[in-house]
Amino acid sequence: MASSRLATTLRHGLSVPKPKSTSNYLAIGTDLLRNVLFLLFILRWTRKTVLQLRGRGLFGTVVEAYKYLRRFSYGLFLRSPGVRSRVQSQVSEAVTKLENKLVPQGPGTNRFLTLPKEGWTEQQVRAELERLDEMKHTRWEDGRVSGAVYHGGNELIKVQSEAFERFMVANPIHPDVFPGVRKMEAEIVAMVLALFNAPPGAAGVATSGGTESILMACLSAREKARSERGVTEPEMIVPETGHAAFHKAGSYFGIKVHLVACPSPTYAVSTKAVSRLINSNTILLVGSAPNFPHGIIDDIAALSRIALRRRLPLHVDCCLGSFLMPFLSRAGFPTQPFDFTLKGVTSISCDTHKYGFAPKGNSTLLYRTAALRTYQYFISPDWSGGVYGSIGIAGSRPGALIASCWASLMWVGEKGYIDACHSIVGTAKKLETAIREHPVLKDDLKIMGKPLVSVVAFDSPTLNIYDIADSMSAKGWHLNALQNPPGMHVAVTMPIARVVDQMIEDLAAVVEDEKEKERVRVVEGKGKKGQAQGDSAALYGVAGSLPDKSVVVQLANGFLDTLYKA
Repeated sequence: MASSRLATTLRHGLSVPKPKSTSNYLAIGTDLLRNVLFLLFILRWTRKTVLQLRGRGLFGTVVEAYKYLRRFSYGLFLRSPGVRSRVQSQVSEAVTKLENKLVPQGPGTNRFLTLPKEGWTEQQVRAELERLDEMKHTRWEDGRVSGAVYHGGNELIKVQSEAFERFMVANPIHPDVFPGVRKMEAEIVAMVLALFNAPPGAAGVATSGGTESILMACLSAREKARSERGVTEPEMIVPETGHAAFHKAGSYFGIKVHLVACPSPTYAVSTKAVSRLINSNTILLVGSAPNFPHGIIDDIAALSRIALRRRLPLHVDCCLGSFLMPFLSRAGFPTQPFDFTLKGVTSISCDTHKYGFAPKGNSTLLYRTAALRTYQYFISPDWSGGVYGSIGIAGSRPGALIASCWASLMWVGEKGYIDACHSIVGTAKKLETAIREHPVLKDDLKIMGKPLVSVVAFDSPTLNIYDIADSMSAKGWHLNALQNPPGMHVAVTMPIARVVDQMIEDLAAVVEDEKEKERVRVVEGKGKKGQAQGDSAALYGVAGSLPDKSVVVQLANGFLDTLYKA
């Protein structure tokens, strides 16, 4: 039988191709994935670069890069073998000096490092407490300390002590067991909300201090941005004079902190720079009323307008201004808008334990709405111990401190706080006027900005300000040294108000002494404004001027370690 065959070329054309191996597909997929990841990497860093250039500008970006390289290079230098051992030796020497100053030593020093075999009698405990109270210290009682002790008077301490004793075992985590503490805490928050002109529906919490109030405000803003906008790389914009607690919040909660310059002569935050730094990752704007270093109130009204326009939360740190800012106008002093009357302000921190005169361990955090407050809550619904919820970092809290705070607010009252504002801010004005007009002080000390509240900061164009700080310390005054730029400040309290004339007299004497030293230096041909030699100079004038701050960090670590040396 005959058969037909396909042409050879046609047979080849109809042949079925063999499938490619799995390994080829895997290689293609791997290459594709690699290219996608590389593209995402490029896009990510391109976006970061664009945001950096938009926020800081080309010149600012170059300056930041230069500072980083300078800091990195100096860090390598400090870690080189010969330099490293020398630095460690000097740091150890400084820490040892610090320990000798802070830790009691020598004959007659008792150390209690283990529990007594038998409990002490009441008389023994009282006697030892008296010895501890009488340890040598800077006399805050005599008004020799800037800030630190916000004393409302001995009569108030008696009221606080009675409240503390009455609620000694109270814990607000159990509101059914201690209903009085729950009531007092709610009333404290309500009273402070009213002081700051909070709108209907506003809410707040009591905290252990200004740092916790700031931490919780930052946490709330982060959680709000994560929940409502899906922000996973949060950033906040903070004046460079803003409290260090904002840096702590950034470290604790993974929030990038953009610092904004507060240039002279106003030393208030540059609102134009704030506006430029805002991007899709921004979760919070910050202003101070006033700031700690210079006592300057930022332009909260301008920040409020920016916050409203960009739909961002604005936190006002009024921890230091506390119960002075709300009463400035009623005490007859000029003020600036700073509270909830500005529509863009969404949260305010206010320390009741500063110029509210409550015992240490009391502060408040206020929110424009109750919804904002819920973002700081922690709730564990499925814990084996039961449903657990807390308003903030702490679980158990001392109800005694809440009772003492409530008693303070009720005992002092509006009139008392207005009188205190008049005395404290009036004293600050007197100190400021003396520095501006005193014949010995006016040419050598310069006020930094225009302080409106209780802090008066100053620097010196002719003398080393840290020498002045150390000389004041030698006269028994404990004032605050500042850096970036160098300066010092006085935070006026009620005790200081009683001795401000003596402070001005001692400051004039110190300046005159330093001027004489400078005249001697010039005669000897050593030039003006010699290198400072005291403790303040060691920390701020020398170590503080280094581009790499690792030495300062080591000194600070040594100080913190010393606090727990028994």
